[in-house]
Amino acid sequence: MLGPLGVSSGGVAQELPRATVVRGLLGALLLAEGERLPVGRLLDLVWAGQADRVGRGAVHTGMSRLRAWLGRFGDESVVLESDAQGYRLLTAPGALDLTRFRELAARGRLAEALALRRGRVLAGLERLNREDPLVTAVEAAVRAAALPLAESALSTGSPRTALPSLSALTADHPFDEPLHAALLRLLASDGRSAEALRRFQALRRRLSEELGIEPGADVQTVFLSLLTHDRPNGRPSPVPSQLPRDLPDFTGREEQLALVLAALSEGRVPVVAGMGGIGKTSLAVHAAHRAAADYPDGRLYADLRGADDSPADPARVLAAFLRALGADAREIPDSLDERSALYRTLLAGRRALVLLDNAADERQLAPLLPGSATAAGEGPAVLVTSRAALTTLPGAVLVDLGELDTAQAEELLRRILGDARVAAEQDAAAGIAELCGGMPLAVRIAGARLAARPRWTLARLAGLLRDERRRLDELAAGDLAVRAGFAVGHARLSEPTRRTFRLLGLLDAPDFAPWAAAALADVPPQEAQRHLEELIDAQLLQECGSEPHLRYRFHDLVRLYAREHALAAEEPPARTAALGRAFGAWLALAEQAADQVPGPCLAPLHGDAPRHRLPSAVTAALLDDPMAWFDAEQPALNASARQAAALRMVPVAWDLAACQEKYCDVRGLYDDWRTTHQSVLQACRAAGDVLGEAVLTRGLIEVTTWTTPTDGSQTMVALDERARRLLALFERIDEPRGSADALVLAAWSLVAQGREEEALDAARRALELADLHDHPGGLARAHQIIAVAYGETDLDRTVEHLTETLRLARMIGNTRFEATALQFLGAAHGRAGRLELGCDLLTRALAMARSLRDGYVEAFSLLYLATFHAATGDPRARETAEAAEAIARRFTMGHHLAQALGILGELDLAEGDHASAVARLEESVLLWRARGWRSFLAAALRALAGAYRAAGLPGSAAQALAEARALTPAAGR
Repeated sequence: MLGPLGVSSGGVAQELPRATVVRGLLGALLLAEGERLPVGRLLDLVWAGQADRVGRGAVHTGMSRLRAWLGRFGDESVVLESDAQGYRLLTAPGALDLTRFRELAARGRLAEALALRRGRVLAGLERLNREDPLVTAVEAAVRAAALPLAESALSTGSPRTALPSLSALTADHPFDEPLHAALLRLLASDGRSAEALRRFQALRRRLSEELGIEPGADVQTVFLSLLTHDRPNGRPSPVPSQLPRDLPDFTGREEQLALVLAALSEGRVPVVAGMGGIGKTSLAVHAAHRAAADYPDGRLYADLRGADDSPADPARVLAAFLRALGADAREIPDSLDERSALYRTLLAGRRALVLLDNAADERQLAPLLPGSATAAGEGPAVLVTSRAALTTLPGAVLVDLGELDTAQAEELLRRILGDARVAAEQDAAAGIAELCGGMPLAVRIAGARLAARPRWTLARLAGLLRDERRRLDELAAGDLAVRAGFAVGHARLSEPTRRTFRLLGLLDAPDFAPWAAAALADVPPQEAQRHLEELIDAQLLQECGSEPHLRYRFHDLVRLYAREHALAAEEPPARTAALGRAFGAWLALAEQAADQVPGPCLAPLHGDAPRHRLPSAVTAALLDDPMAWFDAEQPALNASARQAAALRMVPVAWDLAACQEKYCDVRGLYDDWRTTHQSVLQACRAAGDVLGEAVLTRGLIEVTTWTTPTDGSQTMVALDERARRLLALFERIDEPRGSADALVLAAWSLVAQGREEEALDAARRALELADLHDHPGGLARAHQIIAVAYGETDLDRTVEHLTETLRLARMIGNTRFEATALQFLGAAHGRAGRLELGCDLLTRALAMARSLRDGYVEAFSLLYLATFHAATGDPRARETAEAAEAIARRFTMGHHLAQALGILGELDLAEGDHASAVARLEESVLLWRARGWRSFLAAALRALAGAYRAAGLPGSAAQALAEARALTPAAGR
């Protein structure tokens, strides 16, 4: 019974009944060992799974045939009995091997007992219900004898007494882990460790493929012991400690270090990602050393980038890890899956840290990860560095590294060179840090070069690095080179993406949108986006901004690397054409956006530079909010205008600069406006581009007249000559709309000088030109300056012209100039004594200015509201004037600042604060002198004379009053 069913008589094997049912009934009755089995139980035992389809008569028929077969032997000791309770088979004592097994096992003769076993109980009876307790009880009894036998054999050093039985049992019970663990111990004890390892791998594969589980703790413990079983003198496996040396001058990264350590403590996988040279390995190694105490069972390290910069083979990495963990080289499996499984087994339960450096992707990492994540100190942990974010890695926590800030980069340089050397040339050290772009590798190379050249000054190296053409050559020392770090990512790019990369390197723009890349490379936007994503994955490009204005930028050194490739791979005409497409795309969009931006009503004058048109749907989406588009693109527009000018692409350069005027005016970006115009204007003059020269000169006059800090000259007086030169330029190219704008500027200068009749004459000429040549903005500006020229001498005409200004502004749809007209009209009504109407108009203008984020118009509205509040004793006067002063100081609006100081000075005087009044009014007078506006200066001098008198300074008061009278010989003007 302990194997295939067999019957013998007189020592001779007998042929079994031919019928399967009869053999099954015989086996079932023998298993019962003389106990009675009901018919229903026999049905379940012999017809397993089919009992409900077989009648009780089948049992009776089968028993009749069994009785006939037994009768052939004439053995009276074998009796088949039946009654209403069922059937039982009686045999002579000792007739059953099962009975003898039980007797031997009970007497502790386990080896003899198990020697009776020839296989599974009643093997061959396929229909037998093996879940029945009769069957399982026998199997359990056999198993219960086998495990103590194995333990006894191990303790007595005689493993071979148990090996045959355990080998046979494990073959019949492929998933019984305790039996397999016992067999592995026996094989190891018998010196057959290699066979034991093979059997372990077979068991692991079987459990994984058929049950989806790994071997349990008992089997894994045996396996770990196998790996050291054959070591000389029984020495255990060494604790691997493979971490590279920590950098003694590691600097910064406190926040990122905390993220890595926190992720490890939580059982997560920190992934330190970033571009080449940004310090991923340095941070990871530093963090691993910091956390080493939590992982006393080992610290493994592998560089997953091969010698040729291709991804390292995980199978080879695993072989090295397995050897480090104690596996004999002869026992390491061949396949990647088996090596990975063995690796996970060896790490299971170990408090070990695995640092996987320079991972290519999740696929490379998958076989190198331990079987489960655990908190620090409770099991294996993993730390990864990669150029890719690897966000799909299970349990990953992204730690994205950017550049060091200037202070950190200088500190790193100081730690390399020492305090004294850096302190002696602090400015040069800051320059080196800046030229290295905050890249740790670049700073380290610069420090290494200086350390190797103690006679060099830091200024010398800084000078070498300032040459962009040689900067990457200078950033190399020994086996360290910034260029080599970039080459790894570049080598993995597809050829179309390499082309986009090198063309993007030609741009000076600090950042750019996907459509700009599409124009530059002359590919559809969707294809350009794919190229950008590939560059992001290679850590050769960085995202900045946010949706819907997502943008991209190069690290400065990567840009130089890309430009090197462009200069090497692209012919000059191809480079120029690419830049022309990019500049043309910026210009096409800026031109359309500027038409929708409220601002100065100057004639929109453009040149003939080629425009690169984007698909209409793309353009419409980009310009849905023109101000937002300018907000995102303005730095790139400035850089592109300057770059185009430097490359003598003058028409596109000046048009790009001019298209920004209205936006810069509304946003108060006066420095950008001024400096870009000045730079490009020089190129226009050098190229003889008179239209460009005239347009940019007009813009410069506009921005410098109202917002430039004083330079000692009288701004409004100088405006007269500048405006006349501008008029000459426009007349030279027969541009009457530009001439109208120039005449309006001249009129402003004449008004400021008190030459009102000449101002009215210039303004009327401007009015005529604007009307004749369809320049409604020029009409509005001319009416405005005519109103200013009339001023308080003819308030009815002033209001009339300002009302027309307002109408034209609304007709044009220029909300910024509408707000300007409202505030001038409000001021006029207030001067005419209609304070309520004046304040209402100014309040409306103020609201419009704030909705536009326009500081210039806001400050003007606040000034006249403060004036009216002061005139009526309204306590809001001071806070309103102070708000105007703050805006004027922030944006260097000399006119507005002088006016705000005058209001506040007179408020101080009225409140008895003579010292403050004198200080404010003196500053106001200085500003008005610089402005060269006679009437405002005279008013400020009269106010200052009053403050001097109140402060007990009659001499100063008389002097100020005399100067005021000299400025205004016509009384009341």
